Amino acid sequence: MSLSTPRWWYDRERRHAPVTRMLLRPAGWLWAAVTARRIARTTPVDAGIPVISIGNLTVGGSGKTPVAREVLRLLRATGVEAQALSRGYGGSLTGPVRVDPAVHTAAEVGDEPLMLALDSPAWIARDRGAGARAAAAAGADAVVLDDGHQNPALKKTLSLIIVDGETRDHEWPFGDGSVFPSGPMREPLSAGLARADAVVILLPADLARADPELVATFAPLPVFIARLTPAAAPPTGPLMGFAGIAKPWKVERALKAAGADLVEFAAFPDHAAFREADLRALADRAAVFDARLVTTEKDWSRLPPEWRERVISWPVTATFDDEAGFADLLTRALPPFRGKVSGEA
Repeated sequence: MSLSTPRWWYDRERRHAPVTRMLLRPAGWLWAAVTARRIARTTPVDAGIPVISIGNLTVGGSGKTPVAREVLRLLRATGVEAQALSRGYGGSLTGPVRVDPAVHTAAEVGDEPLMLALDSPAWIARDRGAGARAAAAAGADAVVLDDGHQNPALKKTLSLIIVDGETRDHEWPFGDGSVFPSGPMREPLSAGLARADAVVILLPADLARADPELVATFAPLPVFIARLTPAAAPPTGPLMGFAGIAKPWKVERALKAAGADLVEFAAFPDHAAFREADLRALADRAAVFDARLVTTEKDWSRLPPEWRERVISWPVTATFDDEAGFADLLTRALPPFRGKVSGEA
């Protein structure tokens, strides 16, 4: 069952839900202990090819998948046969299975792998080692592992942490540092950063720069700034927006910042399976304003086929401020392809 993300998780001043935080904190300590034990006791498998892990330290909402798509694009544009690998969260198939957007549905392989497969070969596998070996057998030079930081099954060549860099409205990406369920953290900040090689701070398109205090949090790790940029302007005319992602309020904010005539917005839980009743209610509400329905590319991939013609997909991409510097980081992680990513030789 999908659950809505509590917005108070991201309030590091603990002004909201103090009693709930206190009651849930012991469960957070247990979660952190179990995660640490699992990581410590697992011997990672060497896939035989480089593995670039795209992960985060919080429960969803950081922008991992757009960054993974950009990493895949950078590598493939320079001749590196990079392929995506994901657990396939929300899907029924266990894999290893190569994702085919023309055949598979989000109910089978998950919404994020479907997005990744639009641009690059993508695999889903509950057993990440088996998935990486399948990709290598299919000709992959490197694997880009989506959401793999807390999964120790694969030996990683490069571990990137993606951080939501939007700190306005008293929000902080890590809240007060509490581990799920009393906060958004998958593990304590120090533990997660100790296994990271670099940090990518993802900013919305309308923020000029990252919070200096946030950047300083990750020293001495290298920090790269990327921006979540709309692939196109929002459609003109009245729009009724909806989203079922970890932080749906950020989609509403982004649509408005991009100039959308947003008459109303509906939030659903992360990875929500949209029911016919939900979609009809949205359509009826939009009709009141003579508006069209608009949602994220990720949410659009979960819609029933008959509804896709009735809902507008609004995709976004991740672009790096220092693309050359980030490309150099990838180059150094992939010694067999040294020089290709940065455009040399």
